[in-house]
Amino acid sequence: MQANSNEESDVAKTLGTGESSGNTKVPKRWLIAVILVLAAVVMALVFRKASNSSSAVRYKTQEVQRGDLTVIVTATGTLEPTNQVDVSSELSGIIKTVEVDYNSKVKVGQTLAILDTSKLEAQVTQYEAALASAKSKILQTQATVKETRSKLAQLRRVKELSGNKVPSQTEIDAAEAALERALSDVDSAKAGVSQSQATLDVYLTDLSKAVIRSPVNGIVLTCSAEPGQTVAASLDPPVLFTMAEDLTKMELIVDVDEADVGNIQEGQTATFTVAAYPNRTFEARIIQARYGASTTSGVVTYETVLKVDNPDLSLRPGMTATADIIVKKIENAVLIPSAAFRFAPPTQEEEKSSTGLLDALLPRPPSGAQQPADIAGKKQQRVWTLQDGQLLAVPVTIGSTNGGMTEVLGSEIQPGTAVVVDTISSVD
Repeated sequence: MQANSNEESDVAKTLGTGESSGNTKVPKRWLIAVILVLAAVVMALVFRKASNSSSAVRYKTQEVQRGDLTVIVTATGTLEPTNQVDVSSELSGIIKTVEVDYNSKVKVGQTLAILDTSKLEAQVTQYEAALASAKSKILQTQATVKETRSKLAQLRRVKELSGNKVPSQTEIDAAEAALERALSDVDSAKAGVSQSQATLDVYLTDLSKAVIRSPVNGIVLTCSAEPGQTVAASLDPPVLFTMAEDLTKMELIVDVDEADVGNIQEGQTATFTVAAYPNRTFEARIIQARYGASTTSGVVTYETVLKVDNPDLSLRPGMTATADIIVKKIENAVLIPSAAFRFAPPTQEEEKSSTGLLDALLPRPPSGAQQPADIAGKKQQRVWTLQDGQLLAVPVTIGSTNGGMTEVLGSEIQPGTAVVVDTISSVD
């Protein structure tokens, strides 16, 4: 019993729960707190060591190459005929017949539709009669002139033979006035003929316009005319037909973004595709780069017109097309993958010092790979290569790009050099 009592006393002293020389006791909660802190430190060290040894960072590289670079600008737009004409009627009336339908191929002057001309024909007959009457009146007034002139000449002859005794001057003056009135009537009758002729010409013109004809050689895109339909001529008459001139030649009008419009010039070539033929590529050429801008949802674009050949009529007006405009071709250039410029070195933790517990618990902030200062100039960039497994920054001067590859100017980097384009994290 004495031995057991001594052992318990020694354990109590070790744990600090027994009586000390000064009769001071250590609370149990302090002891538990110290034990928990020590356990947390041990677990943190073990976890950090396991993390550092369980993961590694590898780099994906791609070689610099020499080749040709084609710079393109992509834009979307719609196909339109080179000349599209809306045909309506200048006259009011009822459509009697329609001579064409959708997709009908027509020539200039070909009849498209005919209006009912019954009323116009009656008006033409009326003014033809009025014209004949006016012409007859001219003959009548001319006969009157002949009669009054003869009478005046007779009076003058009698006065001469009578020694100016008879007839009186009053009679001669009256005869002269009658002649002047007759001559005036002739002029009035001639004016009446001109007026009647002009009115008749108006109705003859209207009669000719009752036949609606094609103004161009082309094809009928839309036909809104039906027999029996009433047409009301006004400042905004209804469109009866829409004609497209020669669909073998079309225009592609695309909207080019303001960031790319500086590279667009007339004469540049392009290729485009449409949804109707996903596996087919069509060719086009820029014929006009318009200066007028349009803004949609804050985006400024400029219309660019491309000429398109459509010999087989496979392309149709209104189709949406996506065009790739070739703005520059560079041969035998040094090319770097554009992904290399988007690569950023990952941050790495500094080596931990094992000299003390505080450094293990409170590590210093991580620091990244050493990077040179930014190089002035918007054409100056840098890429990263690997040297003895370490990242090395190489400054380069860039030129044109097509999005996937970028031209390198100068001799900062040579073909065959592997540049870093991405990181690969792997677990051992």
